[in-house]
Amino acid sequence: MSEYVIDNREMPRFQVNREAMVDPEVFAKERDLIFDHSWLYIGHESELRKKNDFKTRSVAGRPLIFAKDNKGELKVWINSCPHRGAMLCREREGNARFLTCFYHGWSFSTAGEMVSMPDDQAYGPNFVRPDLAAPAKVDSYRGFVFVSFDPNIVDLRTYLAGATEYLDLVCDQSEAGMEILEGTHEYSVKANWKLLVENSFDGYHAVSTHQRYFEMVLAARGKLDPSALGESRSIDLGNGHAVIAGGPTTEGLFGRPLSEAGAAEREERYAHFRKLYGDGWVQRMQGNRNLVIFPNLVVIDLVMGVLIRKIDPISPDYMEVSAWELAPPEEGGELRKQRLDNFLTFWGPGGLASPDDVEALESCQLGYRGSKELGWSDISRGMNKPISSSNDEYQMRTWWRRWNELMTGEVLPIEEHAALTDMFTAQRRDTTDQPAETSV
Repeated sequence: MSEYVIDNREMPRFQVNREAMVDPEVFAKERDLIFDHSWLYIGHESELRKKNDFKTRSVAGRPLIFAKDNKGELKVWINSCPHRGAMLCREREGNARFLTCFYHGWSFSTAGEMVSMPDDQAYGPNFVRPDLAAPAKVDSYRGFVFVSFDPNIVDLRTYLAGATEYLDLVCDQSEAGMEILEGTHEYSVKANWKLLVENSFDGYHAVSTHQRYFEMVLAARGKLDPSALGESRSIDLGNGHAVIAGGPTTEGLFGRPLSEAGAAEREERYAHFRKLYGDGWVQRMQGNRNLVIFPNLVVIDLVMGVLIRKIDPISPDYMEVSAWELAPPEEGGELRKQRLDNFLTFWGPGGLASPDDVEALESCQLGYRGSKELGWSDISRGMNKPISSSNDEYQMRTWWRRWNELMTGEVLPIEEHAALTDMFTAQRRDTTDQPAETSV
């Protein structure tokens, strides 16, 4: 039996030991057992627009260079000179044919090959010039680039399991390929990283925590019809990944109302996609989804835009967060303007949601100082229900069961719920097929 998780199906009740949020030994084990054996997000292909572009990122505590070489191929390198270890790139981003270490002047191409070293005759004729080191695996799915430090890990598509379907729902919103917009939201939280994982697909907290946001919605739209919330589900996608997803009737709830021109363009785009992919798939696309890809990648697709959030654990009670906006490059100026406005005013570090969430998570971390007297957190909501909605906690239990398996070796049984309705199972029509007639 795990010391971290109690999964009582008879009561039913699911609890997590708060030591998992405060114990430095647990944090160290997470580095070894989870982050060293998972596929981890580093960035999006669209961030590297030209040959020799590079970004510097931190993944699993390691400094990395995310680059496009002089042939236009994506590369990821350890940001450390093989000579004496200094960081090769100390800039956050740039474009350079060569990456030169400021310490002793060793220089490398963006393809990772050593190109020069001062006074190289001092090393002798048989000296093997070292190239840059790389993670064991690098792969991408529809523009999302991942690395793994485990040479024996399963391939990326197998690892992503059912999460690929929800990435497809995001990526199919552009025929040209979705792109990351310029700029990054960066902030820190004085709390354990797993709290933000939970929060990122927690529908239960929305109304109580984000009261001022809903006051804005009511001021902009008048009385809110509860039926506008629509049908929602929390869904296990395999391998610890999970999502909360809602139907298209929630579209009138989130964000400021679109302008007439923005709404018209959006509907025109959806009409085109219906011809390509079929009504069922586009109905799902018009809904919303909060997706967590185990362990620390979040993709949130709401009306105000598509958020990519990378959560970096720094210590048991401190994390750093990076967030980007993903958008269709072909959308018009009016829709883009409103997308960016919603992205900033809701998701930004000074927006209507993120500060509330940071306050809540830091409050939890302070509360864990009493973990000797109150040692367990409860994540049981919805265990007794045949249908698990986005306000339940099935998605968090899914994540925690995978965390527990990797940390302890204990495999807990799958939690059974009623089958999903067509709203959550409709598939994309093969675009090579003749488009079917669609109703208007």
